[in-house]
Amino acid sequence: MNLLSVSEARERILKHFPPLDSQEVSLENALGRVLFENISTSIDLPSFSNSGMDGFAVRAADISQAAAHLPVELMVVMDIPAGAAPKQVLGAGEAARIMTGAMLPEGADCIIPLENTDRDGQSSALLGRPVKIFHTASIGEYVRTKGQDMIQGQLVLERGRRLEPQDVGLLATLGIVKVKVIRRPRVAILSSGDEIIPPDAPLEPGKIRDSNSYMVSALITQAGGEVLRLGVAHDLLEAIRDLLDQAASYSVDLIITSAGVSVGAFDFVRAAVEENGQLEFWRVNMRPGKPLSFGSYKGIPFVGLPGNPVSAYVGFEVFVRPALGSLSGLSNVEHPVTRVRLGEPIESDGRESYLRASLKHENGQTVAYLASHQGSGNLFSLVLANALLIVPSGVKSLPIGVEIDSWLLGSC
Repeated sequence: MNLLSVSEARERILKHFPPLDSQEVSLENALGRVLFENISTSIDLPSFSNSGMDGFAVRAADISQAAAHLPVELMVVMDIPAGAAPKQVLGAGEAARIMTGAMLPEGADCIIPLENTDRDGQSSALLGRPVKIFHTASIGEYVRTKGQDMIQGQLVLERGRRLEPQDVGLLATLGIVKVKVIRRPRVAILSSGDEIIPPDAPLEPGKIRDSNSYMVSALITQAGGEVLRLGVAHDLLEAIRDLLDQAASYSVDLIITSAGVSVGAFDFVRAAVEENGQLEFWRVNMRPGKPLSFGSYKGIPFVGLPGNPVSAYVGFEVFVRPALGSLSGLSNVEHPVTRVRLGEPIESDGRESYLRASLKHENGQTVAYLASHQGSGNLFSLVLANALLIVPSGVKSLPIGVEIDSWLLGSC
């Protein structure tokens, strides 16, 4: 069987992951969820013209001649705190003491900040007494006009958007306390291999601790999925079949296995899947992560990640994260690409490669250096890295100074 290209494998995988159905959640539980529907505002925002400063609401025409050496005096006729609705009209020669966010009275068309008056620092406007204005102001100055931010009927949040904290705040502003979102994907994961032991078990000769299921669980959670961890299966067809059957019984949306390091363990997973399903492919022209498989088990999509931890990580980022994004209804499942400059020459073997790198800012440029050696078992190199460099298929070497695509990992 010929090796599939990364793009072809990804295309074949993604067509099996249409968006899931919706559910309604409260605003408190909306963070990180993906909108199922467009959100439009039913009101203008601001819903009334209000002051952008603590100061005085006035008519611009009344203070057109104001100057530091020749202030204009206006009579203070109102004191308007935030939350109050002024009931009288501001007439010629009058001013209203006003707080930030308070409603502009009818007749006023601009705001004079406190520091431009003789009341700077005073907490009371002293109704019925004049205030001296030392500066002019234009119509609309320091006024947040009605509908300035958005107008009634305007589309403000689109279907397929993952809700950020500011989005949640906007929904609250619009009076929306429940929102329709895409259901979280449910993902079952299991590992296989007689050599794998729990993290808290004593490390014996020939054994390795189970890092993959914890790492992949964390990746699924980070991607917005719900994790069902089924544990580690021995290198027996019956044991692997039993865990796959458990996954199917829970009606999950995706099954992920992390194969053992031996070929035999991988063969058992493959045999178990093909008993009650099918494999579309099991090798991809990439580094690391060549032995990646995809198919279905009892009608549920199945991804078999490689056993080496870096290969499992890269396989997840290249194929599984976009699939979960598609299930979640994200409008864009592509990794953001950042161009970086190589700080050292790199070698590859001609496969599309994802190399762990450390990005540094030097002389106004983002420069990439390899993070430790690139062995697929070197999980520590991922800890040291903050980016994956993407070397295209067919390229075996790149000199220092060349620009290359990268995916950022975490915060960079």
